Amino acid sequence: MKKKSKLSTPTWIIEGYDSPEEYEKAKGVKEKKKEGKTFKVRKCPKCKSYNIGVQLIGEEGKSAKNWECRECKWVGKDVMIEELTEDEFMKYLDEKGEEVA
Repeated sequence: MKKKSKLSTPTWIIEGYDSPEEYEKAKGVKEKKKEGKTFKVRKCPKCKSYNIGVQLIGEEGKSAKNWECRECKWVGKDVMIEELTEDEFMKYLDEKGEEVA
């Protein structure tokens, strides 16, 4: 029969924090990964619109990639990426008017 390991005190308690959320915030941990299937959607950092497209610049074969917001005309490389659960993604598609099979 295998010997069971001892329970250990969580790090956030040892370091004197009141909750795991407070500990993660102090340590700079971003949002927790969502459970189940997730979808990544690009979002404009200026107007928060999902109407984002790729803008290719430069010569063929040596082109760089910029993102362009079709709403506010923002152009740049640092586009926001929002992670949605399956239910949130389906709601996003409904609002956008996309057909779902």
